[in-house]
Amino acid sequence: MTTAEILECLPSCSALICGDICLDRWCTYDLAAAEPSRETGIPRIGVVSSEITPGAGGTIANNVAALGVGRAAVLGVIGDDGFGHELTQALNARGISTDLLVRSNEFATFTYAKLLNAATGEEDLPRVDFINTRPLPDAVERQVLGYLRQYSDSFDVIFVSDQAETKQGGVITAAVRTLLADIARERPDKVIIADSRIRVERFRNLILKPNEQEAAAACIGLFGQLDYRRLRDHTESKVLFVTKGSQGVVVLEDDSEKLVPARRIENPVDICGAGDSFSAGLGMALAVTKSPVEAAQFANLVASITIMKKGTGTASPAEVLAAAGQ
Repeated sequence: MTTAEILECLPSCSALICGDICLDRWCTYDLAAAEPSRETGIPRIGVVSSEITPGAGGTIANNVAALGVGRAAVLGVIGDDGFGHELTQALNARGISTDLLVRSNEFATFTYAKLLNAATGEEDLPRVDFINTRPLPDAVERQVLGYLRQYSDSFDVIFVSDQAETKQGGVITAAVRTLLADIARERPDKVIIADSRIRVERFRNLILKPNEQEAAAACIGLFGQLDYRRLRDHTESKVLFVTKGSQGVVVLEDDSEKLVPARRIENPVDICGAGDSFSAGLGMALAVTKSPVEAAQFANLVASITIMKKGTGTASPAEVLAAAGQ
């Protein structure tokens, strides 16, 4: 299928993004406002403006919506806090449903606070992350599982975002992984694609999309050597996509392994969120074309656009068409 044909199909498609739905707070600080605290004498970071965007799984949702997908929703957990309110507003403003977000006063909204220098526009101070390190409360996990059972059939594509880098506290628990594996087994035609920072080897029966560092860590931990084919067999993955930055993506199917080259970009502006934009394009194109290689080509186009934008950018259908020369 051509790029135009893929894009024409997306308004009739639907996507559920399940997992760690995060808030990105882009905080611009002014060095001139770094006066010491009167109480402690410690210099303050004087934030003079903030911008909020959906992050982690929210970035995938944002990209799905920007590509023109007809219906997008997020399934995750947020806190009963101000960050949760901001995240809900940011998602709704982009036409993304938050009806399946579980709200809990036992959970803090997963938030990245990024500090940008007003003089340079660069992120040059340590990021402040609001994370969860305790297990997901049982009642909250049951609600997530219930929503996933009830609504998984209502969407063409399910994106799984396992972005928490803590041992516990993320939304994609062992029970959620088991349910996802069961859904994939019962519905082999459904596109269920998982992206996991540190646990890719724990998923079963899904389409997996680690980057090369994540895939290497999983391989070394399991086998003591780099072996993508063995990782695919271990996870029983339907297709394994290993992204390799500017080189492209390795696509491993039952009887083939192919490197799909990336679109050449000389001086990328910001690679933050490139993996999530790639995932969004990959999952939707895979649902439309049924071809892993064609889907990887489309996803490469999407990512090549977002890396030319500051922050976690998105790609519009017009931009994707232009990048494809159509």
